[in-house]
Amino acid sequence: MSMFSAFNINASGMTAQRYRMDIISENVANANTTRTEDGTPYRRKVVTFEERGGQKHFNDILGRVTSDYSGQGVKVTKVSKDYTTDMNMVYDPSHPDADENGYVTYPNVNIITEMTNLIDASRAYEANATAFGATKSIALKGLELNKQ
Repeated sequence: MSMFSAFNINASGMTAQRYRMDIISENVANANTTRTEDGTPYRRKVVTFEERGGQKHFNDILGRVTSDYSGQGVKVTKVSKDYTTDMNMVYDPSHPDADENGYVTYPNVNIITEMTNLIDASRAYEANATAFGATKSIALKGLELNKQ
């Protein structure tokens, strides 16, 4: 693996985690949005990552020598709406979006889950930034050794 490949891998990780933090921020900002443009409550969004360069099957990787295989980074494959988590039903008959029984459908955004995901994304970003800095230091030390 070349030095520039390491920079590219770390940069792709930082970009993906920054995008993930943007989506989490959007979820938190819309935690109380009961009506979107299409008239339905906001639905939580989830980011999906994939290895850049396509999927490799385990048998293909296992069949090669470990040094032949090097990752190419990560990419965001899709941002999908979360249909597995139930929407929150709150009794509030005075709310303009209340149904005939007085219940308001709030988004399926759980602030605790979102904050946990935000911490996870932030730490993953920091890890990639640290690895990027370490690679940079190694490159600079190599150049200094070459000067002497």
